[in-house]
Amino acid sequence: MSYPSPSHPTTRVLAMLELLQANHRIGGAELARRLGVDERTVRRYAARLGDLGVPVVAERGRHGGYRLMPGYKLPPLMLTDDEAAAVVLGLLAGRRVGLPGQATESALAKVQRVLPAALRDRVQALRETLGFTLPAREPAPDTAASAAGGVPGIGTVLTLAAATRERRRVRLRYRSRQGEPTERDLDPYGLVFHSGRWYVTGHDHRSGETRTFRVDRVASAEPGTARYEIPAGVDPVRQVARSLASVPWAHEVEVLLETTLAEARRRIPATAATLTEQDGGVLMETRAERLDGMAQMLAGLGFPFAIRRPGELRDHVRDLARTLHEQAGR
Repeated sequence: MSYPSPSHPTTRVLAMLELLQANHRIGGAELARRLGVDERTVRRYAARLGDLGVPVVAERGRHGGYRLMPGYKLPPLMLTDDEAAAVVLGLLAGRRVGLPGQATESALAKVQRVLPAALRDRVQALRETLGFTLPAREPAPDTAASAAGGVPGIGTVLTLAAATRERRRVRLRYRSRQGEPTERDLDPYGLVFHSGRWYVTGHDHRSGETRTFRVDRVASAEPGTARYEIPAGVDPVRQVARSLASVPWAHEVEVLLETTLAEARRRIPATAATLTEQDGGVLMETRAERLDGMAQMLAGLGFPFAIRRPGELRDHVRDLARTLHEQAGR
């Protein structure tokens, strides 16, 4: 359900309830600061919650504060109109970038069912008129592929996230790109969502290296008792980007771009190439399935460049130049 705007006293009472839910005990001065009221008003809000049947325990004294009575079960989730609209917009955007379709659609339907009629109509109008410049992505699988019947994809994500936070080693049953089933122990460093897919990166004890795994290929993830520490300076996003950029293709490409590293990074996604600053410019190292497509990409960047390898790429750049010259003369 939704409740009134943030400036309404009832909203602040409910916000106080949320703060009490999120904290074992919280001081009166801190509650007042977060709610934007004075401590006398906080005491009044506590009394109001008591009238509503919410058992708030007030602890007096220098180190006093407020807490919920242990064992109290909170009422269902409540959202302001703005929060409810934000949830719907988040689900719409999530569906666009490839979050699991079934889960997203069911969550969207549930939220819309409990919106006030006026807000539901406004949100529906937005759904019907909203456009995206971002190309639609295929939804990430709702279930992990597994002959034995996979673990739900989001369930696997949550398991890996909890293991990462608790620094617990995980036993993975995994299916490689070639379809080969393997078992391996992973110290997960972090999760990354990219182009409609979930990835987990960490120390793979089977290879002894930092590796990246697609979560939709994980048949099962079982946290163990072994603990680990994440090395300083680890960046899961950069690691996944580097891993995706190194996926084998038909041609290895090295091109020196006559620009700055900052400019190159603005135009070239980290998942598309490895960029290294050098004398004279930036070395772009990548792989390509088709060299004619690589020629078009280089032309579209708008930077002067020098091809280092493969030599055949020069022929494709010349072919593209001739085609463009012919088109310009039509």
